[in-house]
Amino acid sequence: MIYAVKFGGAFLILLNINLKLILVVFLFLPFMAAYTVFFSGRLRAALKRNKEHIAGVNVQVEDSLAGIRVVKAFANDELEKAKFAAENDRFLESRKAGYKTEALFFNGMTAFTQLVTAAVVVAGGAGIANASLDLADLLVFLLYIGSLMEPIQKFTHISSQYQEGFAGFERFMEIVELEPDIQDSPQAVELEEVCGSIEFKRVGFRYNENRAYVLEDISLDVKCGEKIALVGTSGVGKTTLCSLISRFYEVSEGQILLGGIDIREIRLQSLRRSVGIVQQDVYLFSGSVIENIRYGKPGASREAVIAAAVKANAHDFIMDLPQGYDTEIGQRGVKLSGGQKQRLSIARVFLKDPPILILDEATSALDYESEKAVQEALEVLAKDRTTFIIAHRLSTIRGVDRIVVLGDHGIEEQGTHTGLLAAGCMYARLYQSQYGDPVTSGETDRFGKKQVI
Repeated sequence: MIYAVKFGGAFLILLNINLKLILVVFLFLPFMAAYTVFFSGRLRAALKRNKEHIAGVNVQVEDSLAGIRVVKAFANDELEKAKFAAENDRFLESRKAGYKTEALFFNGMTAFTQLVTAAVVVAGGAGIANASLDLADLLVFLLYIGSLMEPIQKFTHISSQYQEGFAGFERFMEIVELEPDIQDSPQAVELEEVCGSIEFKRVGFRYNENRAYVLEDISLDVKCGEKIALVGTSGVGKTTLCSLISRFYEVSEGQILLGGIDIREIRLQSLRRSVGIVQQDVYLFSGSVIENIRYGKPGASREAVIAAAVKANAHDFIMDLPQGYDTEIGQRGVKLSGGQKQRLSIARVFLKDPPILILDEATSALDYESEKAVQEALEVLAKDRTTFIIAHRLSTIRGVDRIVVLGDHGIEEQGTHTGLLAAGCMYARLYQSQYGDPVTSGETDRFGKKQVI
C-alpha cells in the first residue's frame, strides 16, 4: 500500500511537470507489464518444480534411514549415496533453472528502469534544445522518476516472493484437497452392539477397472464367535479378503454384511473400532511401552493397560525392561525382539477389545519359544470373538471351527481339518506339501481303513 501511494503521488507530480515526458515513460509500461507477467509464470513453474524435487530428496533420505539396517546388512552404503546424489542432482538442476529465471526477471526489470531514465534524458535534452522544457524541470522530473521506478522494482521483488509462497501453497493444497477413495455415505449409521456375524455375498474385488479380479464370486457366512482359517497359495487374496472387512479397500462387486448391515452403510470409525488386527509385520511407534499399548484405546488407565499386557503374556518381559512400562522402545520398536513386539501388538488389541479379530500370519516369523507365548496369547484373545486366521503353517489351524481354502477361482472348499484331509482335494495337497502324506498314522479304524491324522 505504501508503494502504491508513492507511485500514484510521483505520477501526479510528473504529470504536472511535463505531459510529453510522462508519455515517454508510459510507452515502456506495457512492455514492462508483459515482461512481468511472462516471467512470473515461468518463475512459478520453476519454483513448483523445486518443491517437487526437494520432496524427492526428502523421500529418498527418509527411505534410506528407515531401512538403515538393510542398507548396512547388504553393504549398500554407496548405492544409497548414489540414489541420493541422483535425486539431489535433479533438485540442483531445477534450482539452477529457477535462479536463471529469477536473474532474467530482476535484471530485465532493472534494464527497463534504466531505459526509462535514458529515454527521459534524451527526450528532455531534445525539449531543452527546442526551448519547450526548462533544465530545472528536467532535473526535478529525473528525481521523481526514481520515486516512480522504485515502487515498480519493489513490486518485482514482492512478485517473486509471492510466486515462491504460492508454489509452496499449491503443493500444500494438492495434498489437503485429496479426497479419500473410501468415505462415509450420507446415511451411514453408528454401530451400537456388534456380535460379529459377517456375511460375504458374491463379493468381487479388483484394484482398478483395468486389472483382473483378485477375488471373484466369494460367498461366505460367518457366525458370531466362529473361528475361520483362510488358507491357500500366496497371491490368492487371503489378506485382501480380510482387508475388505475394515474397508481398507472397497468391494468391486457384491456386499459384505456385518450384523445384517452393509458395511458401506456403517460409519468408518464405528466399523474399524469393531475390528482388531494382529499382523505379521508389527508397527510400533516411537515412544514408551505404555503409549504403544494405549494406542489401542487412547485414554485407557494404567491399570487397564497392565491388564491387557498380562493377557498378552507381555507383562513379565515389560517389567524386565529398564523403566518397565515407561521404557522408550525406539522407532518401530527397534529395541525389542520380534516376539516382544508381537506381544505388544496383541496387548494393544486386548485393550481395544473388538468383537471381530483378524490374525494375519501373526506367528510365522517367530522362533519356537516366542511363537508358543504368542500363540497362547492369541488363543485367549480369540475366545468368544469372530476370528479370521490367515495362515501358511497349517499345523496352527487344526482347532478352528472351519477352514476356507481359497484358489484362483474363489473358494475351492471349506470344512474342518479332518474332513478336508479326508476329501483329498486342495487342502490335503497343501498339507501334504508341508508335512508329507496326511494318511500315514499307521492306525486303522474298525473298518480296517487308515486313519487321517
